[in-house]
Amino acid sequence: MRILGIDCGSQITGYGVVESDGTAHSLIAAGVIRTHAGDPLTLRLLDIGRRLREIVDQYKPDEAAVEDTFHAVNARSALKLTHVRGVALFVMAEAGLPVGEYAPAKVKATVVGHGRADKEQVAWMLRALLKHQGDFPTPDASDAVAVAVCHAVHRPMAAHLGATK
Repeated sequence: MRILGIDCGSQITGYGVVESDGTAHSLIAAGVIRTHAGDPLTLRLLDIGRRLREIVDQYKPDEAAVEDTFHAVNARSALKLTHVRGVALFVMAEAGLPVGEYAPAKVKATVVGHGRADKEQVAWMLRALLKHQGDFPTPDASDAVAVAVCHAVHRPMAAHLGATK
């Protein structure tokens, strides 16, 4: 199963693509979509949507996962993040991809073992899990890979629970 993970941000949106059988994972791609802070939010959202479509077309994921909005101290930043999530969810729905949504603490707990891990711990553990020798392009890219791995680990249980309803 190929999974696209997305770590939303209005200036830097991370993406990661992993191949997984639910227990073993391999990295296919990791990168970021950068927008210009001086551009209007509408143009930044348009850029993010276009790039996400290109990523879906290029890597052909079977499913996607997006990190849930966290409670930010800055309400304005949280609102921008929510707009980016909306674009990501729209593009994934448009592509017909099932989408999982995970709280940041769940992603960290899945990858590292506890929900308060810092970005360096997440990246270190991902390198170990994926047998990845190099560094990730940015922390946003490694966070997106973590979201994809989280989905890979939790989707069999979610599918099982959904089948019992």
